[in-house]
Amino acid sequence: MQINLLEKKIGLNFSETGLAIIWFWAPYAQSVSIIIKKTNQRIAMASQPNGYWFVETNQIKKADQYSFELTSVNSENEIDLFIMADPASISQPNGVHASSEAVDLKEFKWTDDGWQAIKLKDLIIYELHVGTFSSLGTFKSVEEKLDYLISLGINSIEIMPVAQFPGERNWGYDGVFPFAVQNSYGGPIALQHLVNTCHDKGLSVILDVVYNHMGPEGNYFNDFGPYFTDKYKTPWGKAINFDDADSDAVRHYFIENVLMWFRDFHIDALRMDAVHAIFDLGAVHILAEIKEYVNQLSKLTGKEYQLIAELDLNDNKFINPVEKGGYNLNAQWVDEFHHALRVASGQEKTGYYADFNGVEHLCKSYQDAYVYDGQYSPHRKKTFGKKAEGNKGEQFVVFSQNHDQIGNRMLGERTSKLLSFAMLKVLAGAVFVSPFIPLIFMGEEYGEDNPFQFFTSHSDPDLIEAVKKGRKAEFAAFHSIDQPPDPQDEATYLNSKLNWSLIKSGHHLVLLNYYKALIAIRKTNSALSNLVRENVSAKAFTDQNCLILHRWFENQQIICLLNFSHHDQTLQTDATTEWINIFNSSSTEWNGVNTKIPSIDLEGKINISPESILIFSN
Repeated sequence: MQINLLEKKIGLNFSETGLAIIWFWAPYAQSVSIIIKKTNQRIAMASQPNGYWFVETNQIKKADQYSFELTSVNSENEIDLFIMADPASISQPNGVHASSEAVDLKEFKWTDDGWQAIKLKDLIIYELHVGTFSSLGTFKSVEEKLDYLISLGINSIEIMPVAQFPGERNWGYDGVFPFAVQNSYGGPIALQHLVNTCHDKGLSVILDVVYNHMGPEGNYFNDFGPYFTDKYKTPWGKAINFDDADSDAVRHYFIENVLMWFRDFHIDALRMDAVHAIFDLGAVHILAEIKEYVNQLSKLTGKEYQLIAELDLNDNKFINPVEKGGYNLNAQWVDEFHHALRVASGQEKTGYYADFNGVEHLCKSYQDAYVYDGQYSPHRKKTFGKKAEGNKGEQFVVFSQNHDQIGNRMLGERTSKLLSFAMLKVLAGAVFVSPFIPLIFMGEEYGEDNPFQFFTSHSDPDLIEAVKKGRKAEFAAFHSIDQPPDPQDEATYLNSKLNWSLIKSGHHLVLLNYYKALIAIRKTNSALSNLVRENVSAKAFTDQNCLILHRWFENQQIICLLNFSHHDQTLQTDATTEWINIFNSSSTEWNGVNTKIPSIDLEGKINISPESILIFSN
C-alpha cells in the first residue's frame, strides 16, 4: 500500500462525499468484518494484497462506534474469532478495551494558514503533562494558561504523550493506540483546538510520541499481525518490528502516524521518545525514512516540521544529515548536561550520576554537548559515545529538570525540595546561558512544591503488581531505604498536580519573575540567542566548584560566572576591558543579600557570592 502525503490512508477515513473508507492490515485473518455498535450490523471487508483488507461504505456515519471482527486459524487448526478496536483509531471515547469512534479530522476549521513554526534556534520550550498541569487535566484547561506562558517568555509548549492509554491517569508512555487522542484529555478535536489556539497566540507545539514500544494493557496488536519482533528486547517488552519479516506494513503504520500529527493536527515538532530503543538493521533506518516523508510533506505544505530525539547513545548519527550517513533528525535531548549540572549543585552521585564530576563535566558539555564522547564510562563499564563534531547548538536541548529526571526519582521530588532557593536560581541560569535550546518543566519556573510522581490507572491486577515491583527494582542502584509511591493509587496522581496558587506571593513569585528576566536576557542578547558552538569557551575551577562561561557573537560578548559552592569565591577572568554586570542572581531583587553592583577589577578578578550566577556584557 502506498502512503498518501495528503491524507491518512490506514484506518477509517471519510471521503468528501461522506463515504467511510477503511483500510486495515491483518495478515493473520481469514476474514474481516466491521461491526457498527449501535445497529450490530456487520460489513464484510475484501482481502487485498500484502495482508490488507478494504471496504468503502455509506453505512458508517461520523460519531458511529465500530469494531473489527476477525477470524483466523490457530495452531490446532481451529477457527478463532476476535472482536477488537481499530489499531489506527482516532478516538477511543470509552477507553482502550472499547469500540473506536468514527471521526473526520478534516472538518476542523483552522485559522492558522499563515503560521510558521518557531525556528529551532529560537525555541524556549515548556514541557507539560496535560493531566497534572491543571485541576481539570484537559486540553481546554491548558488553553486557559497560554497567556501566562507567553508572559513568562515561552514560545513553544511540549506536550507529553497523548496517545490513548488505559484509564485516565498515566504519563502517556503506556499508550496502545498511537493515532487516538486520550479521551480524558478531551479527544482529537480538543487537541486540534488547542494547537490552533497556540498558533493564534504565536506558540509552537511539540508533541511527545512513542515509537519504541507500546503499553501492555489494551495492546491487541499481536492478534492483527507481526507488529512486534523477538529479534530485540526493550526495557518495556518486545521491540516493534521495523526490520523483520512483514515489517513493511508496520513501518507504513508509524510513518502514517507521524504525517497525521503534522498534517491533520498541525503539530510543529515531534519529540521522539527513547529512539535508542528503536531497532532497525535494514538498509534504510526507519527514522531516516520517516524524516524523508516529513521533508516531502513540508515541501507540499510550505511548513517546517521538526523531529527531536530523546537519545541515550551520545551518537550524532541520529542528527547528522543523510550525506554524512545520518538519519537527519533535527535535534536531540542531552541528558548529560543535566547530570553534570545536578552533580555540580550537590546531587548525590548514585546510579548514573556516579559518572559525573560536576563543574568540569558541565564545562565539557557547554563546549562539546556530550560529556562522554569516547571516554570510559565507569557506570556503563565501557567506552562510550563519540564527538558531536559539526553539529549546531540548535541541535541539542538542555534542561535542569524534566518529567523523567523528576518522576523517575524514588519519591518524585522536584528540585525545589532538594536544593536551596539560591541554587534553584543557579540551575536556571546555567540552562539559559547555554549555547543550546533551553527546556523547562511545568512548575519549575515558580518552584512548585508538589512532586511529579509516576502514576498509572491499569485495570489488570497482575499488571498493577508487576508495575509496583518494577518501580522497586528500578531504584535498587540508588540504594534507598524508602519505598516508591504506589503508581496505581489515585493520590499519587493528585499529589502531582500543579498548585497554581503558589505563584501569587513569596519566593515563588520572586522565582517566577527571575525566570522572566532570564528568558528576556536570553532572547535579547545576541551572544546568548545565537547558538554558535564555535563561539563558546568554558573554564572549570574545580577546587572552588565554580566555572566561567564565555560566549560571543559578532561584537557582543558575555561572561557568565557560576558559583555552585557554599562560600564566597574570587575568580580570575581573562577580561581586559570594561564589562557591565547585567544579571546577578544574589541581588536583593531576587531575594539575595547583595546591594552592590558586582564588577570585574583591573586585574580581571571578580568576587562572586555563594550559590549564584553573574552575567557580564561588554
